[in-house]
Amino acid sequence: MKEKGQGAERERVNFLLPTFAFLLGCAMAAGAMAQQYPAKPVRIVVPFAPGGGTDVIARFLATGLSESMKRQFIVENRAGANAIVGTEFVARAPADGYTLLFVSSPHSVNPSVYPKLPYDTLRDFAPVSMVASSPYFLVVHPSLPVRNVKELVALAKKRPDQILYSSGGSGSSAHLSAELFNQMAGVKLREVPFKGAGPALLGVLTGEVSLVFGNALTVKPHIESGRLRALGIASAQRSKSAPDLPTIAEAGVPGYRSDAVLGLLAPARTPRAIIDTLNAEAHKVMRQPASVEAMHGMAVDIALSTPEEFGRLIESEMNRWGKVVRALNLKPE
Repeated sequence: MKEKGQGAERERVNFLLPTFAFLLGCAMAAGAMAQQYPAKPVRIVVPFAPGGGTDVIARFLATGLSESMKRQFIVENRAGANAIVGTEFVARAPADGYTLLFVSSPHSVNPSVYPKLPYDTLRDFAPVSMVASSPYFLVVHPSLPVRNVKELVALAKKRPDQILYSSGGSGSSAHLSAELFNQMAGVKLREVPFKGAGPALLGVLTGEVSLVFGNALTVKPHIESGRLRALGIASAQRSKSAPDLPTIAEAGVPGYRSDAVLGLLAPARTPRAIIDTLNAEAHKVMRQPASVEAMHGMAVDIALSTPEEFGRLIESEMNRWGKVVRALNLKPE
């Protein structure tokens, strides 16, 4: 009986050995992959037009990663359909760490606005890290005769549907920020959609439209030059880079908040070893004193996370903006 039991145990061990060897081989391969990654240039897709806040921060990160990892990280703009074109491209890319996606708020908003996206916002991507958060500034062309939020609200009530605001398209951050403002302030500003955040900002700079909820990074230089007038900041608290600028909530629309969350994603099933490498390198780049100073100068807050934390944040933002979209009954144009 003892010999029979020992024989059965040997058979069980012999059966498990190939499985163990396979798993060990996979672990060793993943470790080797992480050690030699990246072995060639890495593409970071920005699903927006060049010149917007997301694009600028992505290029800053790409430059830092290129220096840190000794391989070129190249930003590629694939704008269209409020970030859907570029996002779908990355969702279908090989899960090898050489095609990444740099996202902003529309990534969490689009599932509520577009019921039939060509990808699944949660399942088709592997979060790498949150990188930064950036509040939107409510800015107007100097020709608009208002100097604060209360004056804008009063003028908008006298001129319903006559004051024009620019956006990067239906469902974009600028669009939702303005429509949330309409709802909470009891006014009716009228949208003029442009093809991206950069063109939307240009529309205000030229006076084609009167105002925009613009990314802090891109509007701040124009505020300082006097080409734009800032009325308020859309974050919950005042910005350290513009401490004298009141929040929209404290300036006349209680409870108002709208800010951008920016971060890095990879295609789903990208090896965890590569995800961890990218996470660590992104954190190292953004924690450099030069990075802190640069982000502060652009009114951007550095906000880092684990992959899991970033994934949970995306899901919570989807739920938060989903409620806004449903309340406003927004539909894609």
